[in-house]
Amino acid sequence: MNTRIQVEHPVTEMVTGIDLVKEQIKLAAGEKLSFDSEDIQMRGHAIELRINAENPEKDFMPCPGKVTQFVVPGGPGIRVESHIYSGYTIPPYYDSMIAKVISLGVDRSEAIIKLQRALREMIIEGVETTASLHKKILSNENFANGNVGTDFLQKNDFLNK
Repeated sequence: MNTRIQVEHPVTEMVTGIDLVKEQIKLAAGEKLSFDSEDIQMRGHAIELRINAENPEKDFMPCPGKVTQFVVPGGPGIRVESHIYSGYTIPPYYDSMIAKVISLGVDRSEAIIKLQRALREMIIEGVETTASLHKKILSNENFANGNVGTDFLQKNDFLNK
């Protein structure tokens, strides 16, 4: 059993309305889950973007440095998890993920539209990020239709544009 929470847990939380971290802490304290399996209701479609301090055009080279401006997007169906702020210095020693942007829509199409808006609202200045690549992916017809795989970036020529 893997007892640690996964990076993608916000997707599950968005579509179920269950706070998995809270439930995990309660279990660790000896309490029981506050729900049964049959109580779980899935609603909508959620997508999570990992925003990394990397340059996709340079083979995803890490881009540590000072974040000169960070504006967090918001609105219905948008969740942002991040530790950065304007003035924060991204060190070169750790994982380059600096934010997660998660959307919830009634279906995949609405979740994509909400993420596109969130990326237009989000500002991260001072360092290169993968946000521009995510904008291209979200506009891709294959992605919109769920035609994705481990070779998606290469097949759709995102890395040579």
